[in-house]
Amino acid sequence: ATKLMWEGIDEPLPEGAWPIISASPLPYFPYSAVPREMTRADMDQVIADYVAATKRGLRAGFDMVEMHAAHGYLLASFISPLTSVRSDEYGGSLENRLRFPLEVFRAMRAVWPDEKPMSVRISATDWVDGGLTGDDAVEVARAFAQAGCDLIDVSTGQTVADAQPVFGRMFQTPFSDQIRNEASLATMCVGAITTADQANTIIAAGRADLVALARPHLVDPYFSMKAAAWYGVPSIHCPPQYLAGKEQIFRNSARDREEWRDLRLKAKPKGHRDTWKEAAE
Repeated sequence: ATKLMWEGIDEPLPEGAWPIISASPLPYFPYSAVPREMTRADMDQVIADYVAATKRGLRAGFDMVEMHAAHGYLLASFISPLTSVRSDEYGGSLENRLRFPLEVFRAMRAVWPDEKPMSVRISATDWVDGGLTGDDAVEVARAFAQAGCDLIDVSTGQTVADAQPVFGRMFQTPFSDQIRNEASLATMCVGAITTADQANTIIAAGRADLVALARPHLVDPYFSMKAAAWYGVPSIHCPPQYLAGKEQIFRNSARDREEWRDLRLKAKPKGHRDTWKEAAE
C-alpha cells in the first residue's frame, strides 16, 4: 500500500493499493489509507499465514527465522500505545497489547525446530512522548523470551510519522545494551553501524551478542570479506571463482595493517616520560 523506499518512504500509493488491516484504524500520515481494525477472524488468518511462512522457511533450509514486530508493521501496531487504542483484551496495558504478537510467535515456535533459534525484532522506543520506552522494551523482550525467543533484534522507531529519533553513529546500541544487561537476554544490535571496528567494539563491550549490517553491504557487497582480511581471518567462505581475489586481498590487507600501525605509532603524541627521557639524553 506504499511506494518503494527509494520512491518515497512510507508514502501511500496513488492508486492500486491493497486494503490494509491493523490493531486500530489509525493512518500513518493524515493522507494515508485508514486500516481496518482487525477482528478475531483476521487474527486467526494472520496466525495461519505466519505459520505457513515459517514452514516454508524450514523447507527452504533456513537456520533461523525472525518474527518482525517493529517499525509500526502489523504486529508492532499492537504493541505500541500510539497505534493500538483497542478496548478489548488486546488493548490497554502492555500485557494486553502483547497478547496477539505472542500468539503469533508461539504458533511459529510450535512448528520451528527447538534446535533452531528464533528471533524477534522490536522497536525499543517510539521516539515520541507517550510511546514505548527502553524500560517497556525490556518487558517486551522478557515476554518473548518466556515464549521461547532466543534472540531480540533491537531496532527503534518508525511507529508514527512525527517521531523524533536521535540519529548518530550506533544510535540504537544503548537499547540493545539495556535489554541485554537488564533482562539477561541475547540481543542483536542494528542501526548506523558502518565499520567492523564498531561491530567488534559493541560485542567486546557486552552491548550485544550479534551485530547485523545492511546498508554497508548495499554499497559494498564485499564488506565482510574485506573485514575478515583486515583482521586476518582466512576461514571466511569464498566461492571458488573468487579465490584468487581472496588471496590478493588478504596479502594486501596484511601489508596495509602494518602500514596503519606504523602511522599510528608515528602519530602518537609524546608523553611527559618521553620528554624527560629526551632531556636526560
